Amino acid sequence: MSNLTAGHVTAATDAAGISTITFFHPAHNSLPSAILAQLARTITEAGQAEATKVIILQSEGERTFCAGASFDELRAVADAAQGLAFFSGFAHVINACRTSPKLIIGRVQGKAVGGGVGLAAATDYCLATTHAAVKLSELAVGIGPFVVGPAVERKIGASAFGQLAIDATQFRSAEWAASHGLYAEVLPDLASLDAAVQALAQRLAASSPNAMRELKQVLWAGTEHWDTLLIERAAISGRLVLSEFTRAAIG
Repeated sequence: MSNLTAGHVTAATDAAGISTITFFHPAHNSLPSAILAQLARTITEAGQAEATKVIILQSEGERTFCAGASFDELRAVADAAQGLAFFSGFAHVINACRTSPKLIIGRVQGKAVGGGVGLAAATDYCLATTHAAVKLSELAVGIGPFVVGPAVERKIGASAFGQLAIDATQFRSAEWAASHGLYAEVLPDLASLDAAVQALAQRLAASSPNAMRELKQVLWAGTEHWDTLLIERAAISGRLVLSEFTRAAIG
């Protein structure tokens, strides 16, 4: 099995209505097109399911939440159309989170890089461990965090987003991410993280579905144009990935 076809996305809903969506890829939970498409579809389906009251979004493993874009797939991009198609996968996942009528809890157990930061930012309430440092590495490989940028900036503000986007080789600590609003709370270990995620999910599952749906719309007000915006941003990355600089950097 190649890295482009490896990995999986699973979903399970318990009796309380807590739907847990889990993704995995052997390359540090990186995201090739196949995983991105499965994630977007699974998030959408869970949001539309009557049995689902609240969604938990998580990855497998202990120290890496998500390494972002699959470098194997980036190397395989042959033209701007393929680049647009690949980066649109991130747009579809973010928009699936945004338009889901159900609140989404993010569980970030380890480092989040590039698109992984965008995925955490697209959840409605994100909890993490002290190991969950963040880095927007795109500029270092000649691309730029164009697709995930709106989601990250919405959570942490323009100044902090600029710091992450410009200083693209440095990790910021989980505590830094929490101080800027990406994480609601930073827990000391996996056990504490899981306990906090489950406690919140259970409280939300017992809350009014209608009230949560209305709250979700309020929280995401002003992002209705993202269906178009994120695809436009994907086109920028899709062009830049073909540059000699990026080819050398990801090679």
